[in-house]
Amino acid sequence: MKILMAGSEMAPFARTGDFADEILALAAHLCEAGHEVTMVLPYYRCIREDKSVKAKRAKHKFSVPVGPSRLSAEIFEASAPGGVQVLFVAREEFFDRTGIYGGEDRDYQDNSARFIFFTKCVLELARKLGPDVVHAHGWPTALLPVFARDQRLPVVTVFTPHGLEYQGNFWSYDFGLTNLPEEYFSARGLEFFGSMNFLKAGILFADAVVLPGRRHVAEMQTPEFGCGLESVLREQSHKLEGIPNGLRESAWPVFPVGERAGAVEQLSRRAGLEPGGRILLADSSATNGAGIDLLLEALDRLPLEDLRAVLLGPVEAACQRALEIATRRQAGRFAHLPEVDAPLFHLALSASEFLVLPGPVEPGGELLMLSLRNGVLPIAAHCGGLRQLVQDFDPVTGEGNGFVFYKNTLEALLDAINRAARSPDLSHMEKSARMSDFSWTSSAARHVTLYNRLLAASGRPVAA
Repeated sequence: MKILMAGSEMAPFARTGDFADEILALAAHLCEAGHEVTMVLPYYRCIREDKSVKAKRAKHKFSVPVGPSRLSAEIFEASAPGGVQVLFVAREEFFDRTGIYGGEDRDYQDNSARFIFFTKCVLELARKLGPDVVHAHGWPTALLPVFARDQRLPVVTVFTPHGLEYQGNFWSYDFGLTNLPEEYFSARGLEFFGSMNFLKAGILFADAVVLPGRRHVAEMQTPEFGCGLESVLREQSHKLEGIPNGLRESAWPVFPVGERAGAVEQLSRRAGLEPGGRILLADSSATNGAGIDLLLEALDRLPLEDLRAVLLGPVEAACQRALEIATRRQAGRFAHLPEVDAPLFHLALSASEFLVLPGPVEPGGELLMLSLRNGVLPIAAHCGGLRQLVQDFDPVTGEGNGFVFYKNTLEALLDAINRAARSPDLSHMEKSARMSDFSWTSSAARHVTLYNRLLAASGRPVAA
């Protein structure tokens, strides 16, 4: 399959955040699976001046319309880790700058023109290269599906926002730079409360929109996480695809099975816990603080003769009194460790048998995925998209990798914890949890499944 990707960043060439690493990981693993992947990036000054980048002038050279002007572009080519082919779009007035998006704490005033020009160049490259799939990453390339649709380019288009906070929102006068017909500046197009919104347009016009997991798909359709675009996402819910990013095991280690006993002893000493119990771990960041009040209330009724509860991370002011009471009343059986560094976090995770999520897990779910990979069984509040990661244990069939409670009540939480604590043999569940595949190889395979489904729906041949 020929896949053309485009974005404003990709490691190691240009990077301001994790999504640059995510793009490289996906592209490299698609190459590893035998697909032909080309990534298009702007030829920023930081890339041009990097001696390690062996960029050569490519044969492609063309011009594209940007408003009333027609602007030429030069194309350079290089290779990225994993065998990814990279094409750089060069135009000094737009990309020969100290920053990627701005400088001195301000965005560049012509970012709309810069990335409209870049996206149109990507479209021209797609016309020349003939890919099966065009995959746009982030708001700077979100107009790619719009241009492809308008010019009837025979490709399927996929858009990954990589977050909704940055949307590419520009004043309406910049719409003229797109050279699109006037009807595109409407509620069913680029217009958003009188402005032009790149991200909204990408969601509307792409054949599929990829979010990092079904938990994201559920949450991004709510006002709390939708960043103003929740109604757009709800309207386009039929095209939302939840594909989790792969865990970077260099950053999120998997501990050997036999380390738990020693880790329990170390953590108990450090946290002042009585020896001999199984560790029930909670982390306030895993649920963005939700449900911690419920957990603190539950401590008095837990089977703490067998369990030791450890809470990591800061606790909201509203829970401070309950926390003080729990710390005094359950001394030796409950510990709160507000300051958490990497060694402490790794120790707590390797020592724990259960991870309790007393509220809806945060959309990324990284701690939940990491706990499963380490055989730490989740006790989780039900929420949208959770089933992609956690299935409630069924004692009849023996299936499931965690314990789910479906009501936001103290009794429901206690029932789930007691089910977990009283289960006679958890070794099968722990083994199953450790086999959970949250790798980039799995993520890339799910992208290929999506690409093939879109190709089949479009009537084009399904690629190998």
